[in-house]
Amino acid sequence: CEMLRCGGTLSGERIIGSRTLALMHRNHLPGGRDLASLAMGAFSETAYEGVGFGLGFATSLGSVATASPGNRDYYWGGAASTIFWVDPDEDLIVIFMTQLMPSDTFNFRGQLRNIVYAAID
Repeated sequence: CEMLRCGGTLSGERIIGSRTLALMHRNHLPGGRDLASLAMGAFSETAYEGVGFGLGFATSLGSVATASPGNRDYYWGGAASTIFWVDPDEDLIVIFMTQLMPSDTFNFRGQLRNIVYAAID
């Protein structure tokens, strides 16, 4: 996550090219659409509105579209309620590790986002 936050470098060494990283966190869904228009949200406790998909992670299409803090962040969650996200605008990474299945038992991810962004405002 630190390498992603630092634009593709880690400890001064380039790991991923900046253009490659930009391509990875750009929305690649057809027509720039969001996940809500293409899929059912059966495996997530968070909404798919305003969420695109890049190359390896979900991408926020803006805080207005998602009704959630974070504007250009990208993230991924695991089956047992884990999540990481990178917010380049806030120079922020978050890694939340837990083991609670199914992941929609509690809305940890949505609550965590609100708590983190409220703490940095």
